[in-house]
Amino acid sequence: MASKQHPKAPSARVSDAASVEILERAELSGASTAFSRVHDQPSPCKFGTQGICCRLCHMGPCRVTARAPRGVCGADADTIVARNFLREVAGGTAAHSDHGRHLVLLLRKVAQGQGGDYGIRDETALRRSARAWGVEEAGREPAEIALELSDLFLSEFGRQEGSLRTLQLAPRARAGLWERQHVAPSGIDRMVVESMHRTTMGVDHDHRSLLTHAFRTAIADGWGGSMVATAVSDILFGTPSPVRSRANLGVLAHDAVNVVVHGHEPALSEMLAAASLDPSIRKAAHDAGAPGGINLAGICCTANEVLMRHGISVAGNFLQQELAVLTGAVDMMIIDVQCCMPSLPEVAAAYHTRVVSTAEIARTVGAEHAPFDIKQAWEAAKDLLLGAIDNFRRRDPAKVYIPDHSEPLVAGFSVPAIEYMLGGTYRASFRPLNDAIMQNRILGVVGIVGCSNPREQVDAFTNALTRRLLSENVLILQTGCAAIASAKAGLLTPETALQAAGPGLREVCETVGMPPVLHMGSCVDNSRLLEAATRVVREGGLGDDLSQVPVVGVAPEWMSEKAVAIGCYFVASGIDVVLGRPFHVGGSPAVTQFLEQEATGIFGAAFHTCPDPDQAAERVLSILRARREQLGIHQQSERKLMDMADRRVFDGAAVHRGCKPHGH
Repeated sequence: MASKQHPKAPSARVSDAASVEILERAELSGASTAFSRVHDQPSPCKFGTQGICCRLCHMGPCRVTARAPRGVCGADADTIVARNFLREVAGGTAAHSDHGRHLVLLLRKVAQGQGGDYGIRDETALRRSARAWGVEEAGREPAEIALELSDLFLSEFGRQEGSLRTLQLAPRARAGLWERQHVAPSGIDRMVVESMHRTTMGVDHDHRSLLTHAFRTAIADGWGGSMVATAVSDILFGTPSPVRSRANLGVLAHDAVNVVVHGHEPALSEMLAAASLDPSIRKAAHDAGAPGGINLAGICCTANEVLMRHGISVAGNFLQQELAVLTGAVDMMIIDVQCCMPSLPEVAAAYHTRVVSTAEIARTVGAEHAPFDIKQAWEAAKDLLLGAIDNFRRRDPAKVYIPDHSEPLVAGFSVPAIEYMLGGTYRASFRPLNDAIMQNRILGVVGIVGCSNPREQVDAFTNALTRRLLSENVLILQTGCAAIASAKAGLLTPETALQAAGPGLREVCETVGMPPVLHMGSCVDNSRLLEAATRVVREGGLGDDLSQVPVVGVAPEWMSEKAVAIGCYFVASGIDVVLGRPFHVGGSPAVTQFLEQEATGIFGAAFHTCPDPDQAAERVLSILRARREQLGIHQQSERKLMDMADRRVFDGAAVHRGCKPHGH
């Protein structure tokens, strides 16, 4: 019998100093974390990782092999792998889109005057969304606009026939391609339900048909549920603009009541942010012996939401949720949905930390459950904070260890914020960015997104790739846990990132006053990346479709079904996606070929798996250069001041076109 593999040292499991220190303490105390549990699961099931295990009916489960190439029903590897893949996409789409639905329902209640303590914080965002979705806004009151817009959004979930209206936000050429390829989705809910129906035993057995519906369902996520979620968040809570803050476990405070918000839905965390500033709450904290008052910090994508809009500090990304508790300094961790580990109450049992779940659909064994009612949001937020203050008195100083590591950051780059940086109040546009790409000062734009995964050294791939691409004059857009990874590495400060940037990228960023790595929000805000890429297309000069623009998506350390859906809607949009980890499809060469090769013929983009950051960087750069060559902009273009000879040529051309030369 083979001996059990010796665990990796903490410094080989994580790449930031704060996490290393806490993991070392966890090992000494024998605390269970994702990093110890992944060691207990050293060899993932080969049938599962290949995608060739089927448990969709009770004639099985079936595992196909060379000796038994079909399940009991006759399904082969292609069918089984494709069905499993489609179910992952459906799961990811359901998670993002249900998030969006909850926000739309809140917007509708606000419009009806039943939103309790919530309101329309950003009327400009409301009117901007109304125009984008074809809702008349001129001369109408905000509540009237919001009601019609929320009804339109709700219809996108339940639409039974025809295509999503949201697809009109995509470039015209891309929307036309979806129609021709028969992948334009109808209702978001219908796509998810149909995914489950197609994958039921005895329904769809054609791997191409199943995978086509996976892309159709993913489009309903990226251009449907996620796009709606981001738009409504901006309306209700404000459109993000650049803010300064800090990231890593060192943001926790010895002299304050530490309340950590974790999950994905921003409604409660927004109210907690406001309630933490209430004078009565601050006084209660001071009276309890916490002169620092309430210290609100975030984990995972809730962290990104409150960071972008309030500058609230980030305690860490997905794999730091248990480590935050292990500092012994967290008085309450408030969780809602998605990425909240069921192990949290077990870890917290060794400390005084209260773990409180607030979402009706998300129960955690061992956690307190405090259902969140939007009609009583302000009082609910205050009650939670008062509970954390009371628990602060139970903190054991002997168990507290807060690593002295945190990094400054700048976040909050919504698309309107980027437009403002590029052109100012009166000339906001993507023109300077397009010009910089065409002049070869910026090689292209890369979105680095996704989770963190304990099967690799956490954050190492993301940050190595970010540094390499910066040096090659690539503008980086980041969301989710990938953005937090770079924040902890100091790469979200303009000064640090500019030092790592190539000369062309640095020149452009210094000229327009923006950093070369832009934090654009939570994982649902990958819709902002689609919106930004669409603005580039509509600005002109870089083709008429996303499949022509030098832009690539990368998910270096992904782990979630949501990442599978995200990758599919990027590829369906015409944007190549590089994965640091492969999908569970290796058991079917036909499915692998469809995703990595045939997709290019359908969508103009495909998946590429590169398990090494240097290999991933080379693949990204080759894709960007190939697209530049196809556009004919692969040669360096030097700027020069216009002399009189140039001006005469320009004026003569203007007269020939029937225009008046400057000065006439």
